[in-house]
Amino acid sequence: MLIAILDFSTAAVDRPAALAQLDGERDEIRAMSGNVAFRVYASREDDTRITVVHEWDGPASFGGYLGSEAFARSGEVLRPMMTGVPISRRFQAELLETVA
Repeated sequence: MLIAILDFSTAAVDRPAALAQLDGERDEIRAMSGNVAFRVYASREDDTRITVVHEWDGPASFGGYLGSEAFARSGEVLRPMMTGVPISRRFQAELLETVA
């Protein structure tokens, strides 16, 4: 499993539009082959910070996402709003168990 965590900032006034862009792409991303989860979080401590957590079956499915129209569209909208360099951390993880 590949887990990617993206952290970035916008101006406080731009954060609602950034969140709306990510929310608008969610269903398409969730429907992509190999996507396990796509979650967007607005920081409670800082009204400029956003975190996106992705879970993918593996590097190939994540690569498909990176080459997708949804990724390109979000980049076109979000990059001009970003007030700094986005940080993307990617992890290769092993699922130990799912507890319901």
